[in-house]
Amino acid sequence: MCVLGEVRHIWYRGVADNELCACGRAFHDCPFWSAVGDRAFGGWDHVDVATVRKLARRVDRMRYVPTGLMSGELSEYRAVAREYASYFSRVYDAAKQVSGASVIVDSSKNASTAYALRADPSINLSVLHVVRDSRGVAYSWTKEVPRPEVDGSSERPLMDRYPPWTSALLWDAHNLAFAMLARQGVPVHRVFYERFLADPVATTEAIARFLGVDATGVEQSIGQDSIALVETHQAAGNPIRFRRGNLAFRSDDEWREELPPAARRLVGALTWPLMAAYGYRHTLRARL
Repeated sequence: MCVLGEVRHIWYRGVADNELCACGRAFHDCPFWSAVGDRAFGGWDHVDVATVRKLARRVDRMRYVPTGLMSGELSEYRAVAREYASYFSRVYDAAKQVSGASVIVDSSKNASTAYALRADPSINLSVLHVVRDSRGVAYSWTKEVPRPEVDGSSERPLMDRYPPWTSALLWDAHNLAFAMLARQGVPVHRVFYERFLADPVATTEAIARFLGVDATGVEQSIGQDSIALVETHQAAGNPIRFRRGNLAFRSDDEWREELPPAARRLVGALTWPLMAAYGYRHTLRARL
């Protein structure tokens, strides 16, 4: 496998703004991404970032997911989505050639990106749908987390933040969108954050089987209590991609004490139908 990070962000964070790759080099100084750009486009300078952004504004927004569901093959949405997805396809193909990997991992999290990518038949799309307790997600989005990939800045910008009610509505929208994507014939495998922590080896083996990858030797790559993080070339995504060495698994339950009770109740109320469907009934009753 080859992990690229959140590809939906590389056009402006990497190509335009030259932010840091997870390897520690600036995007345009990274040998991996330079090779990918050369193979995909004849060099990143041949990519019109303004065009990619324009296409993204027309299809890669959550408001367009219903359009993606209802649009036929000859619709304007599908035509724009195919053009937008073609940029991703060229990056994926080039990354496979440069890395020698058979599976490319794009950790873009927006459901709207997956809807756009399915418009390109050359992309063999499979989706790993990760679900976490909505209140934990809401609390995470309230925290101030600097973006380490912005080099040379005395005052680093922060990752996006949302108030709890916004996070709750986004949680509902994305999870429903992924459920509908599965009904459209896209292979979707759901993984629960809490179940992964309970048995990371078995969860990872199930992911490998879903992707058609040989799961033999998973225990040599990931343990029940920790994982050894190595250098990757993720161009955007969670700051943890810059870490190296042993990372212990632990349940991030800080939200239980730090998310104000009123916010917990609000998030629980806005997300309870899906939370209950996902099996969080007992935690809802205990924490509301």
